[in-house]
Amino acid sequence: MIRIGILGAAGYTGGELIRVLLNHPEAQIVFANSESNAGNLVSDVHEGLIGDTDLRFTDQMPFNDVDVVFFCFGHGKSQQFLKEHAIPDSVKIIDLAQDFRIKGDHDYVYGLPEINKADIQQAQHVSNPGCFATCIQLALLPAAHLNLLKEDVAVNAITGSTGAGQKPGATTHFSWRADNLSIYKPFQHQHIAEIRQSLKQVQGYLDADIDFIPYRGNFARGIFCTAVVRTAAPIDDIVQAYKDFYADATFTHYSDKPIDLKQVVNTNKALVHCEMYGNKLLITSAIDNLLKGAVGQAVQNMNLMFGIDETAGLRLKPSAF
Repeated sequence: MIRIGILGAAGYTGGELIRVLLNHPEAQIVFANSESNAGNLVSDVHEGLIGDTDLRFTDQMPFNDVDVVFFCFGHGKSQQFLKEHAIPDSVKIIDLAQDFRIKGDHDYVYGLPEINKADIQQAQHVSNPGCFATCIQLALLPAAHLNLLKEDVAVNAITGSTGAGQKPGATTHFSWRADNLSIYKPFQHQHIAEIRQSLKQVQGYLDADIDFIPYRGNFARGIFCTAVVRTAAPIDDIVQAYKDFYADATFTHYSDKPIDLKQVVNTNKALVHCEMYGNKLLITSAIDNLLKGAVGQAVQNMNLMFGIDETAGLRLKPSAF
């Protein structure tokens, strides 16, 4: 069994991680840390787990008793935590925040299995990709492999309210979110840097801009993305290239038919579809922001790091109706 510790276990990602790991055949949750909820039943906070576990939150962090620890902190807190706490070198770390996603003076591997599987399998530390970043990269990576990203790429993507985290805010309140739609951080979303990093890794260069407009959706979970790439390449060649690129991907699939969000919600799947309109290639992609965009991908990375079945704990049914 893989012995697991979870930091920041009271938030949406922490609760979703516990839900997945409780049904993982080779996982044992040793501790779920939350100082503000210490002593409380996990199911008192994550009420969807009532009847599934008697686990309680703790303010302790017994790192010597675990094989891997998941950081479910808010962005910017992982680096500070590591400055203040010592984690044994033998303990693997999977960070779900953005602190180590950009290559720099650290040993964290960027945890996108579709392009970094071999490195993840050898990694001691993994930085899990962002939710928007995952969905957009999976839409564009095969195009980058074909060297098609020569002009600016227009990207629109809409996300559910869980993408904003569990702490209530003005734009997550039901009365504001219901029957409403808005954009935020146009052209300057924090995930653009990691998107560019991966596209450059695959294409070899990236001079074009990624013009990303994020939308807040009036639903709870999921991300649906559209990207437009100008190209004269034949659509049949593009489709075959997409199928070839993801032929060995465990959870990412090319669909010959147009896709929708419900096909991926509650799963670790990513679906991608392409259509051509004149010289404009329209690419659509969809993921569940809490699973393939966060926790599911983190568990997928854990499976790879420990050399077990990549799908372990992740055979999840979509809420297609």
